[in-house]
Amino acid sequence: MKYILFGTLNTKWVARHAERTKESREKLQALGITLDAVYYTQGPYDFVDVIDAPSGEAALQFSVWYASLIGRIL
Repeated sequence: MKYILFGTLNTKWVARHAERTKESREKLQALGITLDAVYYTQGPYDFVDVIDAPSGEAALQFSVWYASLIGRIL
């Protein structure tokens, strides 16, 4: 099933792009989620991710994990 995730970035977050994307890809793979597309935007959100997840629970688990990642990296 396809899911859309919206996100924002700040200067500290952008500076650690390589670390953030590496950890995110590992977590996606562990949950059986495929990242279909990433779109960078203008407006209230900086990016939109399109993912294909095996369940809503997997998508939610990734979303909660990603939110916690922000605190660890910043």
